[in-house]
Order: sequence, then C-alpha cells, then structure tokens
Amino acid sequence: MKSPRTLLCHDPHRGWIALLLTLLWLAACGPAPAPVDSIATATYYQNPAGLAQAWRQPVAATYRDSFEYQHNAAFCGPATVINVFRSLGIDHSTQESLFDRAQVSYWKARFLGLTLDELAEIIQANAPLKVTVLRDLTREEFQRHLHRANNPAFRYIINFNRQPLFGVNMGHHSPIGGYLSDADLVFVLDVLDRYRPFLAPAHRLYAAMNTVDAETGKKRGLLLIEVMPSATTPGKIEASAPDSILRPTAALP
Repeated sequence: MKSPRTLLCHDPHRGWIALLLTLLWLAACGPAPAPVDSIATATYYQNPAGLAQAWRQPVAATYRDSFEYQHNAAFCGPATVINVFRSLGIDHSTQESLFDRAQVSYWKARFLGLTLDELAEIIQANAPLKVTVLRDLTREEFQRHLHRANNPAFRYIINFNRQPLFGVNMGHHSPIGGYLSDADLVFVLDVLDRYRPFLAPAHRLYAAMNTVDAETGKKRGLLLIEVMPSATTPGKIEASAPDSILRPTAALP
C-alpha cells in the first residue's frame, strides 16, 4: 500500500493547481521590470559634500535635529508625517498615535501601508495644515514644484516606487528636503534607515513618482503642505475636484 506521502506526490490534480497558482501570481505581479542602474552606485547619491550642502538648505535644516526613521517595514507614511510635523514645530503625535484622530485604520497601515490620499487624510486629521494632492504632473510641472522645495512656507512629500531608482519594486513615502538646482539633484529624506537621506537626479525621481499604485490604480505623486498660521481646525484636502485640477501651477513662480 502506498503511503499518503506517495499518493500526494502522484496526485494528478496537483500539477493543475501549481499551474493555476503560477498563472495567478503572474497576473498579479505582471512581467518582471526591466533592470536599471541603481543610483546607489552613483557618485552623487550620498556624497558627503553634496549631503552637507543639501542639509544647509532652509527646509532641510528644519528636519535635521529631530529626524526619525520608520518604526516598521510598512510605516514609511506615518514616519514621513511625523518628520514633516516636527519640521514645523508640531510635536504632539507619534507614528502610532496619528491614527487616534484619523479615520484610516492603524492595522491597514501596519500591514499594507498607506496610499497618497490616506496619508493626506492623516495629516489633515492631526494638524491645521492645507494639504493638496498632486497627481499626473508633467515633467515641467514637477520641476516647477522642485524650485520652491527650499521655501520654508511649504513642505513636500513624495510617493514613489523604488524600481526606477534602485531596481527594487517597492512603493514608498518620504519628505523632500530640498532641491540643488545647480546639479539638478533632489534631496530625498528617506525614512527607511536602510537607505537614509540621499540625492537623486530630478528626472529619475520623476520617473519613480510617475508610476501607478497597484492598490488604487492611480498615479503616485506629491503632497503639497502649506502652513496656515491662522487656522484653528485641521485643514482640508482639496480633493473634491478631479485630480487634473489639483495642480496649483498658476501660483508657482
């Protein structure tokens, strides 16, 4: 008599099950992305002189003394918000307590991460700030926003996929610390301590941002955060209009 293990090995249905699982995996993941040259091998990436210059920028300087990395693998969003808040002198929350005031589930964030819209909702629930969701930006519009990334009246958060930068298919949130216009390098304050703050060419970062979030089917993008000193209640996301209207390019310098 054959053992149960032998019967299992010769189960005629098992091959079909394996094939079905393989097809489902391929449908979910799609084809493997093309290999890229990681910016981590470039001389500018974490060049000490370049980083020193970046940290001297007016906005980056507001982050430096209290910068905090994410508490777990999925908390890039909460860590980003906490760092933005601290850069503005708002220090009443932790990465975990942000969810006490927000409608977004802590456990959803803990296991699946946050979308760009959910991150905006968390910000507006916790602080009197004006938050604008920016999607489907052209390369020129993105560049115009970079030119005011050093203005202390604003903070920018970028949602990007690491694939076009590092060859690692992973969605991520981090603050933008500033822009070195002479070198066309963006200072990304990466909240994952495996990476740490780095410099990226604007066109490579745009390609990383201009990707689709599989959870929402929408493009990734930026959050533009404006300080509202006279506000006494949390600000509102300008999200009632179509995303294509959420581009304050007319006000850009």
